[in-house]
Amino acid sequence: MELIINNLSKTYANGVKALQNISLEIPKGMFGLLGPNGAGKSTLMRTIATLQEADKGTITLGNLDVLKQQNEIRKVLGYLPQQFGLYPKISAEVLLNHFAALKGITNKPTRKELVKSLLHKTNLYDVRKQNLNGYSGGMKQRFGIAQALLNNPKLLIVDEPTAGLDPVERNRFYNLLSELGENTIVILSTHIVEDVKELCTNMAIINQGQVLLKGNPLKIIENLEGRVYEKTITKPELESYKNNYQVISERLFLGKPIIHILSDTNPGNGFSPINADLEDVYFSQIFGNTTNLKSII
Repeated sequence: MELIINNLSKTYANGVKALQNISLEIPKGMFGLLGPNGAGKSTLMRTIATLQEADKGTITLGNLDVLKQQNEIRKVLGYLPQQFGLYPKISAEVLLNHFAALKGITNKPTRKELVKSLLHKTNLYDVRKQNLNGYSGGMKQRFGIAQALLNNPKLLIVDEPTAGLDPVERNRFYNLLSELGENTIVILSTHIVEDVKELCTNMAIINQGQVLLKGNPLKIIENLEGRVYEKTITKPELESYKNNYQVISERLFLGKPIIHILSDTNPGNGFSPINADLEDVYFSQIFGNTTNLKSII
């Protein structure tokens, strides 16, 4: 089963073109949707999740029309939005049981076993009696995944799931999503490059409502090999380097800027070649005006 998006577009009433002819084929497994805030990621996720209409285009999941068969899609969809509310004075076990009942799981023993299984899967069973207001950010995210899995979805959408999590919680979440991706289409929408690098076998970069690049992360990185160079400079030199080189990223180390540039030939001038990574790919697309990496399958 694949999720196929074809020429999807959405323009809001204020004139913002949130999606511009988006086309993607998303197979079973982990798919990373990478882009900066405001790129159109959440609009695309909400549209796939049947929470808003598109102006034009189609989305199909297997033989289901996502835009026209919304009730059928919701039966096989799990969704963890970027922001979601929880009842703070209710335990995880009670609330998950309540959600299961709302999703039509009426047999009490079946529902009890399902809730128990999901609490184990998300590593929350030992704190199942604890009220949700005592949960950490990562625990709340894992509870969000648990409720999204109640209907054994064929498609799972998670929108910015690791923002604000500490490294330990982020690794736990990575492991959970990786396990889920073995049998489900999982779309991970994020602006954190590390999330995609750690988890996804396929990805797309979008910005200003358009797909800039799509393909396998490792193959995409290979395409940049031998083209990324690094140099430590002084702060007053930064603007000059931006004017004379294709600077794709900059960071500070011991107070001095380290810049990465994209060049088809060795630029000399003290630059050193480095191994490209997914962050270089991302910044080259968002800031480097690169146009020759459109699709690498």
